[in-house]
Amino acid sequence: MTRIDGYLLDNRQAEEAEHFSAFAALFDPTTFRHLDALGVGSGWRCWEVGAGTTVVSWLAKKVGPTGCVVATDTDTSRLASAARPPVEVRAHELGAQEPPREGFDLVHARLALVHVTDRGRALRSMVKALRPGGRLLVEDADPALQPLLCPDEYGPEQQLANRLRQGFRRLLADRGTDLPCGRTLPRLLRDAGLARVQADAYFPLTSPDCAALEAVTIRQIRDQLVTAGLATDQEIDRHLGNVTSGALDLTTAPMISAWGRKQ
Repeated sequence: MTRIDGYLLDNRQAEEAEHFSAFAALFDPTTFRHLDALGVGSGWRCWEVGAGTTVVSWLAKKVGPTGCVVATDTDTSRLASAARPPVEVRAHELGAQEPPREGFDLVHARLALVHVTDRGRALRSMVKALRPGGRLLVEDADPALQPLLCPDEYGPEQQLANRLRQGFRRLLADRGTDLPCGRTLPRLLRDAGLARVQADAYFPLTSPDCAALEAVTIRQIRDQLVTAGLATDQEIDRHLGNVTSGALDLTTAPMISAWGRKQ
């Protein structure tokens, strides 16, 4: 993917595996539900954009030996274990390069567009890669649609959690990330020429996986929060302790899934 300069959660950090594991635990069931509803099955040709290993493995099982899954990202190192038939791994920049091929039955992208500077071009590229009647499923978060980490802000621990979440969103905005991305997906898919466009959102309100994702995210951005004057080390330590205690009802930004069909 062509990422906006200064990607905040650098995939090469030591917490990479933990971050992806927590994220997959939260959102894979929703992604798999949508892919099942779209009819993914034996012999399908799929393009997984900004690929995650759990989704790639799930698709590979669904399409079987007669299908194919082309898994792309700018950094393919974490996909090495998946690079065996029917999976083909390729380095690719969404929105900057032509599709890896055309004639796909399915193109899926999760948390890919939010890091691309020209989303319209990226979507047109994905639509171009589909066969007539092929399906596109795009999923992205919308942090501004639900800005709180603790919706029930009844005490100082919850207030601190929400202030740190605001700091996270400020760091993202300072790097050019367009926060209200998810809500625009239905319109963007229609603008790209897709028909039968639909969308929904998944919004976990309390989950151990939310706590795991929050803990690793805060550790990843700790230095940036402190350097920007958005939090002190003591506040971050206190917040991490609150998260670990299980006393906070934590949530995430809604994950919006939008899908449509090429005419």
